[in-house]
Amino acid sequence: MTIKEAQDIIDKWINSTGVRYFNELTNTAILMEEVGEVARIMARQYGEQSFKKSDKEVNLADEMADVLFVLMCLANQTGIDLTEALEQNLQKKSIRDADRHKNNEKLK
Repeated sequence: MTIKEAQDIIDKWINSTGVRYFNELTNTAILMEEVGEVARIMARQYGEQSFKKSDKEVNLADEMADVLFVLMCLANQTGIDLTEALEQNLQKKSIRDADRHKNNEKLK
């Protein structure tokens, strides 16, 4: 599925199953909460923290999908086409960082 298709599917789901969008501020707070859940898993799976017994059923892919879902909700609410935004962002990065990383001694 494309990003646009995903945004459309989420919009249809919100307006049927979800009843309506939460307001933008609520969705921003939910986004931060979901990002925190990803960070928690990353700190335990790839960092030095250990899992607790209650962490046994964590699913990194599902948590990342939650982040994407809420981000797409916010994009829909604010009229942002994420496909277009990502294309423009990649173009900006390609120009700005054309030599930046190649010349970074820390990356060699």
